[in-house]
Parts: sequence; structure tokens; C-alpha cells
Amino acid sequence: MKSFENKVALITGATSGIGEATARLFANLGANVVLCGRNTQKGRVIESDILKNGNEACFIQCDISKEEQAKNLIVKTVEKYGKIDILFNNAGVMLPSMEIERMSSEDWLKTFDININGMFFVTKYAKPYLLKEKGTIINNASIAGLQYYAAGRSYAYSASKAAVVQFSHQMAKNYAQEGIRVNCIAPGIVDTLILGDRDRSEYAKRVPLGRLAEPEDVAKVVAFLASDDASYLTGVVLPIDGGVSL
Repeated sequence: MKSFENKVALITGATSGIGEATARLFANLGANVVLCGRNTQKGRVIESDILKNGNEACFIQCDISKEEQAKNLIVKTVEKYGKIDILFNNAGVMLPSMEIERMSSEDWLKTFDININGMFFVTKYAKPYLLKEKGTIINNASIAGLQYYAAGRSYAYSASKAAVVQFSHQMAKNYAQEGIRVNCIAPGIVDTLILGDRDRSEYAKRVPLGRLAEPEDVAKVVAFLASDDASYLTGVVLPIDGGVSL
């Protein structure tokens, strides 16, 4: 059974990692998937793969940190499919961790431009359409943004992801009565390109479950939160971390 049949799902940061895995899963579940990302070549490949499998997808090149591009993303999505049912604000960046005095202002601003400003722009312009469909929003934060968890020196990343959590709480509280559900995932250590050439086995030692998450592990949770099975959930911040944040 295709549980997202006739649903339109917009996924930012859909050209790799968690976003790509979620896009492919949503398409297999019957959704019309809008793939948003900056990498046109990769976006077209994923779009083509989904179409070849008999499912529906459309890639839209977009830098969500630019307000006009984010606005245009929503316009193009509605022109293509007529509505938006699901918004997965997934796009994000994690620049190298370092002592705060060594961090450049450019890196700090870039992190917030993508991780929080971009999410705000997309959500702002998508909200009227989500309201029409009584839709749902899932925001991608991180365990690094949780109040009770602090590790390393990821000052900009952690602060930006804490902002994602609080933005999600505000949205959930204020728009529940209008029929929009807003939830937030907080992944732990996921085996994606963001880890670069770091030793995966060393990271796995930190995880009580003994392994890193695969992007598909996170995608399945996003699909649950977007589904009717989660119809009584809003304002949830759900760690997907194998126990790292305990």
C-alpha cells in the first residue's frame, strides 16, 4: 500500500544523505516528491532514478539561504503539483569544529544562513499551502542542538540546531489549531558525506547500539512523522541517535 499516494512532499537538501534517502522512500510510498538542492547534476540523477521506478519526482535547483530562491521554490512546486502536503526542512551544513577564537565570522554566518534562515524562508512561503491541506512539517535538527547534550566544539552548528528545535516548538504550538503538525528530528551520528573521511569505526564506539545510523534509518522516522499514524504528534523532538545522547 502506498501510504503517501496523492501527497506532495517537498524535501530540501534532497541531493545526498538523509534528504536523498527520504526522497527515495517517499517516492516509493506514492508521494509526488519535490527534490530541492544546489547540486543540479545529482538532483537530476535522483529525479531520473525515481521516474524510472514508476514514481513521481521533480528536481528544483535552489539555494534556500537566498530568500527569493526559496520563494521561487514554493511557486514552482505549486505550479507543478498544485499543493504541498509535507515539508521536510532537511538542508543543513556542518562546518569543521574548532576553538571559538579560530572560527571565522563567515563560517558562523554561513551556518545560520543555511541551517536556520533557509528553513525560515521555505517555511514562511510554504505555510499557506500547508494550511490548505492541513499538512505536516518535519524539521531536521541534531542531538547537538539538544539542551541536555553538548559535545565537541561545534559552536555554530549546535547553536543553529538549537534554534531549529525552538522554531519547531513555536510552530507546533501556534499552528496546531489551524491543522498543521510540526515535529523535529534530532539525528546523531549518521554515515553521510558530512563525516568526510573520518574513521567510522571510531564514531561507532560512541554509540550504545554499536553502529552509525544509515540515512535510511532516519528516513523511516521522517516517513512515520509525516504519516497518518503520527496524527496525534506535534511538537515532538525525537532523537535518532542509537543512544548517544543518553
